[in-house]
Amino acid sequence: MLTTLLATGALSMSMSLALQDGGQDQTAPAQPPAAPVLQLDQPAADPTLIERSAGEYAAYHGVISDLHSAPIGSGADLDEAMNRLTAFYGEERLVRAWIAYAAIIAARHPEYIDEVRELADYYGPEAAMTGLIYDPTYATSFASSEDAQDSVVEALARDNAEILEVSQRYRAAAYELQGERWANRSHGDRTDRLAELSIMGRDPINLSDEVMMTLANGLDSGLPASALFDHYDAPPTAAPAIAPQLSLTVGEAAPDPDRDRIGRILSVAALQSLGNNDPARTDELVDALLADPVVERCLAWVRLDLQQCVAAGHFMYEDSFCIAEHALMDVSRCLASNAN
Repeated sequence: MLTTLLATGALSMSMSLALQDGGQDQTAPAQPPAAPVLQLDQPAADPTLIERSAGEYAAYHGVISDLHSAPIGSGADLDEAMNRLTAFYGEERLVRAWIAYAAIIAARHPEYIDEVRELADYYGPEAAMTGLIYDPTYATSFASSEDAQDSVVEALARDNAEILEVSQRYRAAAYELQGERWANRSHGDRTDRLAELSIMGRDPINLSDEVMMTLANGLDSGLPASALFDHYDAPPTAAPAIAPQLSLTVGEAAPDPDRDRIGRILSVAALQSLGNNDPARTDELVDALLADPVVERCLAWVRLDLQQCVAAGHFMYEDSFCIAEHALMDVSRCLASNAN
């Protein structure tokens, strides 16, 4: 075998030398070298309706995370914080994003999804989808839906807790800034500022590759949006002493999550699992369920109250209070699982 390989190698070398001297190989015509093949990465698939909306919710909590340590040292800093938040409060953007993200968390419960598919196998996918779209609370009646509901409620609570943390930072800053000369200057005419706020939220949210990658990694782990981004807490600011507001709560129970709202979220998760055969039809049904009129009205009032707060303020430090009270705290109330 070794002798054969050596002989073959010698013959190949002789042919090569002959060709270099101008000789021609009479046994096989010379083949031109193969053209190089350009290797391209496969383009990433376009995000689905649910992924796109959930990405906007992740981007919103990216802003919330940034505001843990964003500077509060000038009127421009306050304007930027207000603008970044208000960009998500236009029309129904944040509502759809919030429901979509929660639905993906619910879909991580295979027992629930399996029960939905069993229903579709028995009655047919169209019948199951019709039932889910016209009675969202039906999605909460499956035996395994309780764990999915608990995950959704817990995630929303953790997300709202982070919004409230940032709200407390800006509320404390409103008092601290009263000792700063720039913050005690009069605003003057606020027409331009109000005009700027009124158009925030009209432009689409730019979802960076970083946000979408962070979203994918977070959803793989079933994390709330508030856990997707690392943040560094700002140095604690001393809040002024305020007398506690006491109220009698004997005999009162914590409000239960809104069953219709949670049902809508679980229905979106269920519809996504049934829509492989007709994605266009699924997107149409899901699109209808991503609306929540109650939360939409709540956020519309947030924008109005924020603008009225800005218009009524006379000093720059008051903008920090407007951010805390309306652009953050009120929004957390709108996005609570039991909002009404």
